[in-house]
Amino acid sequence: MGLGHLFVLLKFGSLIFLISSTVEKDKKRGCLYFASWVLVTFIGCLFLLTLSVIEFLSPFSDSVGNRKRSGSIGDVSVYVPGFRIPKPVDFSLSLGDHLPKNLMERLSALRTRVVVMAGQEAPTVSRTRRKSATQHGGSTLADLHQALQDYLPVLLGLVKDGSQLQHNVQFVWMNQEDEAEETAISNAWYEVLSVLHLMAVLSLSQANLLLLPRTSADGYQPKVSEENRRASVDIFLKAAGYLDCAVRHVLPQFPTSLREDLPVDLAEGVLRALCLQALGQGVDIQLGMAIDSAKATLAVKRRLACEMVKCWQQAQDNIMNLPLANGWGGKHRLFIKWKYVEAKAAAYYYHGLILDEGNTEKSHGMAVAALQAADEYFKESKRSCEAFNAASPLSRNPPLWGTMKYLSEKIPKDTSSKVRINRDLYSHEKIMETAPTLPDFSLALKPDEFQLPPVVPSWNEENVGGGQASSNQQL
Repeated sequence: MGLGHLFVLLKFGSLIFLISSTVEKDKKRGCLYFASWVLVTFIGCLFLLTLSVIEFLSPFSDSVGNRKRSGSIGDVSVYVPGFRIPKPVDFSLSLGDHLPKNLMERLSALRTRVVVMAGQEAPTVSRTRRKSATQHGGSTLADLHQALQDYLPVLLGLVKDGSQLQHNVQFVWMNQEDEAEETAISNAWYEVLSVLHLMAVLSLSQANLLLLPRTSADGYQPKVSEENRRASVDIFLKAAGYLDCAVRHVLPQFPTSLREDLPVDLAEGVLRALCLQALGQGVDIQLGMAIDSAKATLAVKRRLACEMVKCWQQAQDNIMNLPLANGWGGKHRLFIKWKYVEAKAAAYYYHGLILDEGNTEKSHGMAVAALQAADEYFKESKRSCEAFNAASPLSRNPPLWGTMKYLSEKIPKDTSSKVRINRDLYSHEKIMETAPTLPDFSLALKPDEFQLPPVVPSWNEENVGGGQASSNQQL
């Protein structure tokens, strides 16, 4: 933008000068016009240069100078936690005497690629416009995800066979949900844990983009295509797989004292909550597709809704007592609370419909109580949604679609109708004042089985680790 304006300004200024020098025959007057043109051009160039510098630096100030970005993160279908950003590391200082030059350069190049790409993505990872590749090396979510996958098998060489090299490098990452601005730990397992967390966050961000309603070709209300919904379930399971691996295989590598030094972003409770969130949103998509299917029975829909309640309840149990900082952390807690209440509205609604199919006064009374509970939870979910969106950083709800679009129409209508009919038929004593207990179902949706990749063969060379025997063993 600055260069374009500069070109116009120079061209326009030159034209003024030519006209003025042609028309005005007085040399002194011509010199005055020339001096004025030079002064105006210089001031204009300086102004445009200043604007260009500000525009160039603004993304860096967002991502580095202000970790908890204020303003709005746009439409949110899937909550994406604050983006943790790695800071540069000079491997030559700590590994120069222990690794072959080519291996150290490869490790450094792969991590530098991640640092640069993460810095580019950080200001926009939560914004809701669909990303595309640029002509000048701009990264996409998929590019950064691939960079992390390329880096991981090389990074794992630092922890291979319990190598002492894992303690040689101090890795630094900027936090989002912790009170501390950044956390530096001299342990390569911290880097592995941070990489898995980032891969999961990128997956959640990709799912959010897929699940934002788009204007349909027929011009009716925005909706999410079935293809995007199915793809998002796969992505949720992949994100849950990364987090499950982090909890079961990486966290146990930390001694107790070091686990206490981890930022709350990487606390076991947060990782488990994020894993359950991914599963819960995957079940939500399945419920929406069941609602759209004529073959899905009420029993199937109730089971999915109850499974969704279990996911969000467990997520809330894992995160509620953690010292999450205001901003991203507080917003994360509000999102889980909102979705938990929303899931209970869906579960009680379908439970009420099934109870109403019974032939006894008791079942009809329980149905009324369940539907009333669904209506109350639905109203509470709207208040929870407003609280989530109002919390910093601000967010918006996309147009309703899927499960909640259907239930927002059905719950108030069916509750009012069923309550009126049953209260006309039965005395008040037959109507339960408290909601019946929801049935308990085990979770059918499981995280993908993600395993840490094998270490690249370069780490098996004899001169790795200063000739240590442990570094020569084959995987």
